[in-house]
Amino acid sequence: MNFFFILNGKTIKHLVLIMVAAFFTAFFMYMENIFHLAVFTAKDGPKAIYKGEKDVAMSFNIGWGDEKAEPILDTLKKENVKAATFFLSGSWAERHPDIVDRIVKEGYEVGILGYSYQNYSELEDAKIRKDLLLAQEAFKKLNVKGIELVRAPTGHFDQRSLKIATQYGYTFVHWSIDSKDWTNPGVDEILKNVARAKNGDIILLHASDSAKQTAKALPEIINELRGKGLKFVSISEMIANGTTESTEIN
Repeated sequence: MNFFFILNGKTIKHLVLIMVAAFFTAFFMYMENIFHLAVFTAKDGPKAIYKGEKDVAMSFNIGWGDEKAEPILDTLKKENVKAATFFLSGSWAERHPDIVDRIVKEGYEVGILGYSYQNYSELEDAKIRKDLLLAQEAFKKLNVKGIELVRAPTGHFDQRSLKIATQYGYTFVHWSIDSKDWTNPGVDEILKNVARAKNGDIILLHASDSAKQTAKALPEIINELRGKGLKFVSISEMIANGTTESTEIN
């Protein structure tokens, strides 16, 4: 038995519209998946680094807390990891000069995580400048020299933030691998998130007290990355040793 489907022009037009809508929905979901780690840059302007060419850089944000930073430093020393980058808020650094001194003496790189925990994309230009200058002054008093890197305190920033940081001589740094350790999802999940790392990746980790599982996950993270033949470097070393990537938005 043969069946015949008769489609009039109105039905065909309706089907075409559905197909087009489905295509664009799938396209935008795909693009969102690709660019969820993208950083903000101005066209032909200042850029935020989020990925290098080779090696791997572990970066630790510290904005508050008294307990988690030193266990992480202990683990790095025990595992003989000689290169990592610590982004410190100026207000935290002022309250913990001994830990800051230890970070520097043990050869780790220091970057600025603003002064206080503020969303740069929501601040006026003058307040962004004030926050950076307060942090700059805090590290100057602690005799921490040669700081070249800045990371937005909350991870949110825009073209204005990039421009201001560049005016002060800093390179803005984001990340390509988010461990999500601050959500305390469990050691296995943190390791799973970081295990995706490959040459050139900058890994976001935390050493604030809110990240309760990072110190425990760190030995496994180090073993996993070494098992893949990856070398640990500071972010500045990564930048110096090859090309870096950034993503442009309007």
